Amino acid sequence: MVTVADRLESFLEKQAQTENSQQGLQTLVESLREIYGVEHAVYHAVNLCGAPYAALTYDSSWVEHYLDSNYIQVDPVVGAARTQFMPMDWRRLNWSARPARAFLADSIDHGLGNQGYSVPIRGPNGQFALFTINQRARDPDWGGFLREAGRDLLLISHFIHQKAFDIVAPDGRARPTQLSPRELDALHYLAAGQSRQRVAEALHISEHTLRVYVDSARYKLNALNTTHAVAVAMAHGLINL
Repeated sequence: MVTVADRLESFLEKQAQTENSQQGLQTLVESLREIYGVEHAVYHAVNLCGAPYAALTYDSSWVEHYLDSNYIQVDPVVGAARTQFMPMDWRRLNWSARPARAFLADSIDHGLGNQGYSVPIRGPNGQFALFTINQRARDPDWGGFLREAGRDLLLISHFIHQKAFDIVAPDGRARPTQLSPRELDALHYLAAGQSRQRVAEALHISEHTLRVYVDSARYKLNALNTTHAVAVAMAHGLINL
């Protein structure tokens, strides 16, 4: 039986073997369909080093139709991503407007699933990207999938964003500064899905002290947030699950 840990491990192995190229990133994004059993995966950076960048599994005819129909103006996912920082389950978005409902129906007619999970990714200098998993599923099945895989997908979104950045700006990030043992311990426990309270208890420190270690690790890793710090540390072999 394939476990949640097995799926993430499969992705990490694939990520480690992927070359830093447009085709490499495309292959990595495509691998998510088999690893997680989803129909589509999309990474789209609106502004990555001053230019757009994308790797996706949607059919090109749908992409062209989306642009020709100017769906970006009515797409609730895009609208919510402009203001939200947390991952978005499409079921929780506002689809009440008639144009939004028509857009969803049209997307399903073009082969997209009715369910989705999107992660906004923001960085310095106006960087913005959106990572999305799309699937056809009943609400209860989709809810169960997100409970199992949501944390994985959040990590994966930052792995893919970092891979894209390394392709566009290969000299933009040097190997991270060495982290202290406490910083590594903190990121290791967080990578394993432990709450901050549990991590602090395991390390026998206060949550305030834990935050100091995590913030220090983020600074050294040039990470956008804690999840990104975990992804960068794992990508460079500093921590393992």
